[in-house]
Amino acid sequence: MTLALPIAADGRSAAAIAEAAIRSAGAIITDAFAVIAAGGQVTVDHKGWNNLVTEVDCASEAAILNVLCSAFPDIAVLSEEAGEIRVASDGRSDYQWVLDPVDGTRNLASGLPHAAVNVALAHRGEVVLALTYDPQRGELFQAEVGAGATLNGTSIHVADAESLRECVVGFDMGYIEDYGHRMLAMVSGLWPKVQTVRVMGSIALGMAYVAAGRLQVYGHHHAYRWDRAPGLLLVREAEGVVTDLRGADAALVDGPLVCGAPLAHAAFMRASNGTAWRDIT
Repeated sequence: MTLALPIAADGRSAAAIAEAAIRSAGAIITDAFAVIAAGGQVTVDHKGWNNLVTEVDCASEAAILNVLCSAFPDIAVLSEEAGEIRVASDGRSDYQWVLDPVDGTRNLASGLPHAAVNVALAHRGEVVLALTYDPQRGELFQAEVGAGATLNGTSIHVADAESLRECVVGFDMGYIEDYGHRMLAMVSGLWPKVQTVRVMGSIALGMAYVAAGRLQVYGHHHAYRWDRAPGLLLVREAEGVVTDLRGADAALVDGPLVCGAPLAHAAFMRASNGTAWRDIT
């Protein structure tokens, strides 16, 4: 797919604008972790019993929106906290920004330095530009459709394995209790057929780590659009696959997904076939 991405009025590319936005948010997150490390706290509210939002999420979102909407006033935005935003010209562009100002809010609120910022640009529902930024490690995962995936400018690729015994497999608990129970039961049944299992606390980093070859498989039973948007392109541009739990190509919609290196993904799908977790739609 060849597509000329939009250019801002000042001549900067969509990728440059997105990077400026994501780094501005990353600075806010870094400052918050420093406050927590020094014994301070961040303000926390609950959207659900295990679904948090903090003052950092809101400040990060505001910083991103300021950059994106100033540069591209014709492009609508979907953000986790603000929802659907129609900007200056009522968002009549075929493009849409999709962003998560803090992916890994529970980790951040607990002082666990494993959180990221997601910014993606979609064209008619297909992600064409993807950025996931981990400010604590200074790692920027980036992809543009047809141009491959990079980590801090260096090309990355998935790391494949024919057998699950060679695979590091990542998951997350999510917010739906029954789905979490099913996931734990499925993982229990897989052990010790896999090398090891990791609960990430960040869908964004789980998918980025597949793209970078750190995980061979990552699965989640309900990833929102802002959680998955960059990862869809990162994994595919790194020569991996992203599907739903039935094995169909995953799209920019809310719901379950499994991503991985091709052989590892296939091995996982065979091993988990017939489990209640795979019945989630």
